[in-house]
Amino acid sequence: MTTVLRISLCLLCVFLPGCTKNRDQKQFRIAFSQCGEDDAWRRSMISDMRRELAFYPELDLLYVQADNSSALQVKQVEELLKKGIDLLVISPNEAEPLTEIVESVYRRGIPVIIVDRKTNSGLYTNYIGADNYEIGKMAGEYAANLLDQKGNIIEIGGLPLSSPAIERKKGFRDALKLFPGVKIIRELNGSWVKTKAKAELEKHKGALSETDLIFAHNDMMAWAAHEVCGSAGAQNIKIIGVDALPGKNAGLELIYNKILTASVLYPTGGAEAIRNASQILRQQPVEKETILQTLVVDANNVRMMRLQTDKIQNQQEDIEKQQVMLDEQRKTYRSQRTLLYILGGTLILVLALAGLLYYSRRVNLLINKKLERKNLEIHKKSEELLEMSQKAEAAHEARLSFFTNVSHELRTPLSLILAPLEELTASARVPLPVKSSLLLIQKNANRLLRLVNQLIDFRKIEFDKMRIEAVETDMNAYVADIVDAFQTLARKKNIDCRFLTKERAPVAWVDPAMFDKVLFNLLSNAFKFTRNGGYITVTLQEEADSLLLKVEDNGIGMTEKELRQSFDPFYQADHLVKNGSGLGLPLSRELVRLHHGTLEGQSQKDKGSTFIIRIPLGDKHFTPDQKSEKNYSADFIKEEAGSLAMELAPEALREDEPPGEYLPKTHTLLIIDDNSEIRHFLKGRLEKKYYVCEAVNGIDGLKQAFEIMPDLILCDIMMPGKDGITVSAQLKEDVRTGHIPVILLSAKTSVEHRVAGLKSSADAYLTKPFNVAILEETVNALLANREKMKEHFSSVLPQEISHEPRKKTDRKFVSEFTAIVEKNIGNPYFTVDEICSEMMLSKIQLYRKAKALLETNINEYILNARIQKAKYLLQNEDLSISEVAQKTGFSSSTYFSTVFRSKTGITPSQFKK
Repeated sequence: MTTVLRISLCLLCVFLPGCTKNRDQKQFRIAFSQCGEDDAWRRSMISDMRRELAFYPELDLLYVQADNSSALQVKQVEELLKKGIDLLVISPNEAEPLTEIVESVYRRGIPVIIVDRKTNSGLYTNYIGADNYEIGKMAGEYAANLLDQKGNIIEIGGLPLSSPAIERKKGFRDALKLFPGVKIIRELNGSWVKTKAKAELEKHKGALSETDLIFAHNDMMAWAAHEVCGSAGAQNIKIIGVDALPGKNAGLELIYNKILTASVLYPTGGAEAIRNASQILRQQPVEKETILQTLVVDANNVRMMRLQTDKIQNQQEDIEKQQVMLDEQRKTYRSQRTLLYILGGTLILVLALAGLLYYSRRVNLLINKKLERKNLEIHKKSEELLEMSQKAEAAHEARLSFFTNVSHELRTPLSLILAPLEELTASARVPLPVKSSLLLIQKNANRLLRLVNQLIDFRKIEFDKMRIEAVETDMNAYVADIVDAFQTLARKKNIDCRFLTKERAPVAWVDPAMFDKVLFNLLSNAFKFTRNGGYITVTLQEEADSLLLKVEDNGIGMTEKELRQSFDPFYQADHLVKNGSGLGLPLSRELVRLHHGTLEGQSQKDKGSTFIIRIPLGDKHFTPDQKSEKNYSADFIKEEAGSLAMELAPEALREDEPPGEYLPKTHTLLIIDDNSEIRHFLKGRLEKKYYVCEAVNGIDGLKQAFEIMPDLILCDIMMPGKDGITVSAQLKEDVRTGHIPVILLSAKTSVEHRVAGLKSSADAYLTKPFNVAILEETVNALLANREKMKEHFSSVLPQEISHEPRKKTDRKFVSEFTAIVEKNIGNPYFTVDEICSEMMLSKIQLYRKAKALLETNINEYILNARIQKAKYLLQNEDLSISEVAQKTGFSSSTYFSTVFRSKTGITPSQFKK
């Protein structure tokens, strides 16, 4: 019976159309990535390809266009590769951006045909296009002959980085080199688009009066030139384009209507691309370069060209009509064949179903036996899974226990640190400078303890080990105690912090020791991100069966995206203030959820934030073991708030140390760090010897560096806005600050991070925690080396400098500065203002830069250069003393002799002898 069934199924597959091989099934999938289709030439290319596809039914074409965006075209090619293609045809938007993706496709073994525009690599299977260099050259020769080898030309080019624009431009210029009477007076960028070309030419409309001819890299830009010339009354200007396409408003019609003088034929290559793709996919040889022929179309041959193209178009329309008729006949044939298959298939199905009824009975018996065996196997697997889950639970418990033990191990030494610190800070015998350092240690130890506690609570919630002990609480008194604990901090920061409520005695079931962490986190964030003079309002009200608690501020606020991500663990937004650990809001939301409530936020950038806690009233949502009879106490609130207030309080004014031995300060240092404690600590150690300035972030640091021109910069790497590596690179690339030594400070200790820091041209890279002695010696060494460099550059005159500065920006400055001085040696009216103007620097920047590299006054430097030039002229030229004085910029020979003698010790006449 099984044999009968198989034979029936085979016959059914023969007759049913779904089981037969589809003769029209595509064998190859090719993709065409077009850079854009906003002009007629691009649309003509894809039309040519689709017409040619009628002769290759085995090819399936996927078409995408990138709206003249190189980035979008790269992305589209990557998406085409995911769909699985056998060959890629691409017309690159620009050469450089598309080179890498084209090479990648070629290296995968997928053939690549490049049409019209090339890339910067030879990794492709076939290139199709006209010789753009020859097109430009042909246009140049035609233009020169049209102008009788004399006249002015405006050239409107395509995208500057596209290969056709580059090659056409080069060919055009090479052709015009043979005609010195023809000149290009303007070169505009039309980006291949009519509107862009028109806008660019409008800006230079004043040059049309002296223009004899305009050469545009395509007909659309040439058409735009015609419209601008018409509006400017310059109808006599001859216009040459490129493309010479047939069709409405295309090149041939524009020439025929005398809108364009001529156009160089630029075939699209669409049909050739399909033909070459078919040959490549069928393993037939294809030349690497398929160069399309071209010619100049003008009034002499445009009529013949239009007749030819119209005839081709009519023939193509006839072919398409015949193709439609063939498709209709195929549909009729297929429908009749399908009907025959259905009749035959129905007969076979009847026979097959009769056999299947008998066969299915036997199969059911076999299936039942297999199901019994499967049930036994499933039961066995269930027991194994149960055993594995028990082992996983045990591992889970072990992991939680390990984490808890480690956290408690951290708490113990922190407690042993904090307890003696409290005694020392309370002692009156501790000197003020030492007390300031102890308070800094205490503040950061409290911060570390707070972070450890948050981590432990967060992990407890994650592993469902946090147990709530709800107490019936007077919320007015509870919230008022917490807000009162922050009043001292509010007064220090001049912030109006208030608790508002209309409820007389609102009662809710909360865990006081747990719920206070929520309010502490919300209030600490509010104080952290609210500027001095702002306000913070805590509001309590009942709404239906819930209690609403709002914490509102008018601080810096957040964007919608930042607000959404702020509830993710360890997320820190890019604020210009310190953000903390990123655990506060996620932990607060989880603690509110344990109270069966919700925590939501509302915020607007630069307008403030509002966080709303909603918890249900009553105690029905808690189980009996979650309720407690403990009494609420405010002591633990005051203790926690005091610690938090110390962490958030603005920096106290440092007490000055007793005056010691006077050390003269000769250098200025700039410290860039977003951590105020690090800045104040470094300032305290360095200000005894140097003038120290501070910047709170990278943006402020760059601004101060350009204003005060410090002698050395200490910069942190991890900062909001601009990081330290970016700051260092910008300082070193700028001619005004390239000579300033930069020391990077970072907690990143890996080799990769060190290399990245030094690649930014930083002079040193120190990791945190850093040794203060090493930092001070590094500062001293860099400043000493800078002094040696100054002595070197100031020891000789410009033309005698034998060793250039190590930094590229320093070399550029010295080179430009000495060149300007040398050029103006003979100008008696030459001043520092002219140097500032040519080097685009202010006077103070020029003086400081010259002082840093040459250690000399600029006027003195110019005078020495003139004396040096005078020495050369006296020794090597047969000139009189007055002539030498005139050539070196001295107003009189008497003044020249006086200055010369003061510098050399002898008169010019004696020196000449």
